[in-house]
Amino acid sequence: MHTPLRVGIIGYGYWGPNLVRNFFSVDGSTVSMVADLEEENLNKVRSVYPTIRTTTNAKEVIEDPNTDAIAIATPVSSHYVLAKSAMNAGKHVFIEKPMTKTSAQAEELIELAKGKGLILMVDHTFVYTGAVRKMRELIESKELGDLYYFDSARINLGLLQHDINVIWDLAPHDLSILSYLVDENPDAVQAVGHKHVGNNQEELAFINISYPSGFHAHIRVSWLSPVKMRLMLIGGSKRMLVYDDVEPSEKVRVYDKGVNFDISGEEVTAFTPIYRAADVLIPKLDRAEALKTGAMHFLDCIKSGKEPVTGGREGLQVVKLLEAASESLASGGSFIALQHPSYASAVS
Repeated sequence: MHTPLRVGIIGYGYWGPNLVRNFFSVDGSTVSMVADLEEENLNKVRSVYPTIRTTTNAKEVIEDPNTDAIAIATPVSSHYVLAKSAMNAGKHVFIEKPMTKTSAQAEELIELAKGKGLILMVDHTFVYTGAVRKMRELIESKELGDLYYFDSARINLGLLQHDINVIWDLAPHDLSILSYLVDENPDAVQAVGHKHVGNNQEELAFINISYPSGFHAHIRVSWLSPVKMRLMLIGGSKRMLVYDDVEPSEKVRVYDKGVNFDISGEEVTAFTPIYRAADVLIPKLDRAEALKTGAMHFLDCIKSGKEPVTGGREGLQVVKLLEAASESLASGGSFIALQHPSYASAVS
């Protein structure tokens, strides 16, 4: 019988309870200790998991000899310090999105993990959903043809943050999905945002990302919507895809719709658009919980030594896009060119 991997959780606020639930229940792991600054949160841990040790000091978890890996679910400002300390203590690290506040911090963590032979994985949860994996399968098999655009809306009412704006809070989901689906490096990023309720952070923002091939991505994020929307549209030369994560059952639909031009006329300028509308395909999806799949993948990577699907490089890739969006936002919406050698290093 194999000894379960012992995972320490730092942070038991919004996302931490989900990490504890999954690492406590999946085969091959257990939760050794939970740290949180608030006693009220630790009382919740004790009431549900009386066998798990608790502390208000993250250092105790990191230095605990009975802990093999650390899962971090704290504000992004603390990610770098906690992850660095954990790896210096010989612990594997599972870190909530976004990976770090800066690409320099992310690069340092990647090198540290490599030097110490440790697994560094970023919790880009949506990459582990059956829906997103099916989307990648459809794109790779050319079911959509050549890709034209990616249009995403991730909007809801709240939760307003005081340490980061809506781009850093919500857009990492869309950016990680985009990076997972599209096998091309973008060349420029543009963002505009608005502050309306006085918390000194943008609550509404729009991001445009251009690619050398002509493919274009547009992402809308908001904390000020009366309805919750998690919608993605991907257009291709053959078919178009809609991913609605709010839809309870038929989350992915592939539409055999498009437009072509009839150039059979005598004059070259006599283009006649031909609109195509045929069947709608609703593919069968894996319904496993994404975080559980991600947790199991983390355990497997530790055992096998293989790189995670959402490892440090993928985390860095998203942080670089967030930095470019922030620079554009500060400049009033200028397009920020991505330095390809530097950016490409995040995905090589």
